[in-house]
Amino acid sequence: MFQGAITALVTPFRDGAVDEQRLRANVEDQIAKGIDGLVPCGTTGESPTLTHEEHRRVIEVVIDAAAGRVPVIAGTGSNSTAEALSLTKHAATIGATASLQVNPYYNKPTQEGLYRHFTAIADAVDIPLVLYNIPGRSAVAMTAATIARLNAHGNIVAVKEATGSLDMASEIANLCDITILSGDDSLTLPLMSVGGKGVISVLSNIIPDRIKQLTALGLAGDFTGACKVHLELFPLFKGMFVETNPIPVKTAMKMMGNDTGDLRLPLCEMEPGNLAGLEALLKKHGLL
Repeated sequence: MFQGAITALVTPFRDGAVDEQRLRANVEDQIAKGIDGLVPCGTTGESPTLTHEEHRRVIEVVIDAAAGRVPVIAGTGSNSTAEALSLTKHAATIGATASLQVNPYYNKPTQEGLYRHFTAIADAVDIPLVLYNIPGRSAVAMTAATIARLNAHGNIVAVKEATGSLDMASEIANLCDITILSGDDSLTLPLMSVGGKGVISVLSNIIPDRIKQLTALGLAGDFTGACKVHLELFPLFKGMFVETNPIPVKTAMKMMGNDTGDLRLPLCEMEPGNLAGLEALLKKHGLL
């Protein structure tokens, strides 16, 4: 159902509020450059600092701006099952194509708790769910066995795999036929080589056409061509994570003339040395 290059959208801010005009312009630019899907209110969208009202509004704006041209996978996860249910029901009501559901963070549920959490949400809504397995942020990882168990539910159709382990992706693919999407730009090609179908990307905020090129080549089985693109982009993949995401990508967008406004505390501006390095990297790749 979901494949190719899907952008984890940044959330633009202006004077302390969500900049809806810039958000709409970003959606339009993404679609014009061939992106296969959009994810509002993920980590890249600074969802932990959005109020519930802002969270809902960002998803509404993206759905409206996309106007059915590409899928919108709304980030509506939470470490509270009740809160995730509320956000997901709202997203379904306003027309989201699907929901991205992160592992519940901080409270560290067991595998059975994870299963019951995601199943409760899948039972309550009629849109597909994309699981988001990112132990580096949530402090808990779903096992491949739990993912396979969840995939038996008709509404749970994909997983954003961000454990950083190719073995994990292979184990998932061995146990079930769930769609695997990379959660790390630098691992998109390796994951596609073992059956992955694309990426939910940070870097595509600035070069959606190149990420689309990479995934299109991979989906077509042209891994020689895909490898060439991967190696060309690899320094950028790593450069977007020289500091906590989305600090570098929002900084890069500003440098490139797409000012998405301030970061919200506790995120802040880049360290001077990293800032200079990012500028040099963008210049080297012809983006400045």
